[in-house]
Amino acid sequence: MRPLPGWRQLRVEVQGRPVFVRRGPAVPGATPIVHVHGFAVSGSYLLPTARALAHRATTYVPDLPGYGRSPDWGHPLGISSLAWALLGVLDGLGIDRAVLVGNSMGGPVCLEVAHSEPQRVAGIVLASPAGGVHNQPLLRAVTQLARDVPRESPRLARTVLPDYLRFGPLKAVQLFSELTRFPSLERMLRTPVPTLAVLGGRDPLMPPPWRREEVARLAPPHLEVAVIESAAHAMNFSHPGELAALIGAWLDRVVTT
Repeated sequence: MRPLPGWRQLRVEVQGRPVFVRRGPAVPGATPIVHVHGFAVSGSYLLPTARALAHRATTYVPDLPGYGRSPDWGHPLGISSLAWALLGVLDGLGIDRAVLVGNSMGGPVCLEVAHSEPQRVAGIVLASPAGGVHNQPLLRAVTQLARDVPRESPRLARTVLPDYLRFGPLKAVQLFSELTRFPSLERMLRTPVPTLAVLGGRDPLMPPPWRREEVARLAPPHLEVAVIESAAHAMNFSHPGELAALIGAWLDRVVTT
């Protein structure tokens, strides 16, 4: 992908290994925003939403170890290890505290960071957070993922297919199985930082409407739930304007940037 105007491509070291990061224009005085990609893909598909938010704060879009342009560490990292690696990326970038925006598997990764190091997280946005009972067993999750494919923009396939092929089927099955077992809802209800969950109305990996409404009613004060009715799973790519508007309004209300 051709570099965007005002954006830089850099590498930071985490435990002596390089991690590729895209960085938007500097916005002094604002809490940085870090976008965290989903399962088996790089951060490339997050760029539409990242660009839409880049005026608010210095924006970063890393490829976690083993994804996109970041080499793997000899074995696939689980969700907890990816969270640890993300903290290493923050350290390498000199970021003491950030807003984290995770899509799909990026949601559980952000939740793990918030639970383990809440002082490092000003708030988290969970866009289509995957994992939990609704995605179990594994075969059900695979079926949900297959149903999502025709609901996404045809342009998404051109963006993420090279990432999927590079990641490989064996690692994909191992990590996807772990992802389906991650208790996203329980971790989200108990996260110690301000949290915004944004769900797609056409996303087959998310719970049905009645369950979403129940969660919204039961949500503690630190958690807000919003729905983009026309969005499927990869809303960061397909609905960047709507998602960025929701995130911006939430930041104005609950997060000091």
